[in-house]
Amino acid sequence: MSATVTPWRVDRRRRSAFVGGVAVVALPSLTLRANAQAWPARPIRLVTGYAPGGAADITAREIGVPLGRVLGQPIVVDNKPGASGTLAAAEISRAAPDGYTLGLLDNAPMTIVPSLRNPGYDPLTGFTAIAMVSQLPQVLVANPSLAANRPRELIELMRKQPGKLNYGSGGAGSVGHLAAELLKARSQTFALHVPYRGGAPVAADLVSGKLQLSFSPLIEVLQQVRAGKLRALGVTTARRSALLPAIPTIAEVIPGYEVALWNGIMGPAGLPAPVVARLASELVAIIGSQDVRSRLAELGSDPVGSTPQEFTAFVAAEQPKWAELVRISGATVD
Repeated sequence: MSATVTPWRVDRRRRSAFVGGVAVVALPSLTLRANAQAWPARPIRLVTGYAPGGAADITAREIGVPLGRVLGQPIVVDNKPGASGTLAAAEISRAAPDGYTLGLLDNAPMTIVPSLRNPGYDPLTGFTAIAMVSQLPQVLVANPSLAANRPRELIELMRKQPGKLNYGSGGAGSVGHLAAELLKARSQTFALHVPYRGGAPVAADLVSGKLQLSFSPLIEVLQQVRAGKLRALGVTTARRSALLPAIPTIAEVIPGYEVALWNGIMGPAGLPAPVVARLASELVAIIGSQDVRSRLAELGSDPVGSTPQEFTAFVAAEQPKWAELVRISGATVD
């Protein structure tokens, strides 16, 4: 895959830029501080677009607890699963811009689904970007009964049994869906797509044997892989995962293959500047703290952090790149 369709690769210089931008956010003017003192006066709702127990839910809670502590108000995680996160995104875009409704949004509702259909909101003008949180490698996992241990063996099996295998995803237009469709397109194979309303039920049905395959965030399946309940076949990043060093990359079989998930905190358009500055400052500090970084890393998530301006520019740059990936993969939404 060419560099034009691999937006998720954040090199060390880019990460330094994210970290360097903290100073801009961490020192808002005295005027902004004064104007923001009245906020927050009540609990803040943090909406996620997937079922409890999945990557978004876990990340939201890891971030929400310390954020609520420093803001002096609880952060209430509100799961609104369905339509690959677009139901949650639409709700956030319609919310009052008062700082009491935020969302943890990812590639799917912000860049992938808008390349497939009209989601009912504008991903560039309908939101206020606050801070990028993390990137999550995807891992191709299978029920242990499947007669394949590595990507090459899976491709051979799919060619021998066209249409006999199925894979689950967190929804049509999700990163897991696109990762699988790209594999199918590049290997000229076929497997039946079974969309769910989040990653946690996908993992459960994989373990039970109702599903055979999925591309899932490492954070959602690492425990089952280590316990032998699921088999990891390959990872979707350009390099092998430090948590699963023996598992090959899919790019070792299909050169140029690379897919990953990113997420970040957003609010509705028109969020007051003092609220954005306060949230961004606190979030960057939380994401940069050793406790949170270590916890997310242990779960297979790569903490990032950014200023609002950097996150806004990042999302805008993602739009054409994911549109190209959709074109290459041939993915569709019924």
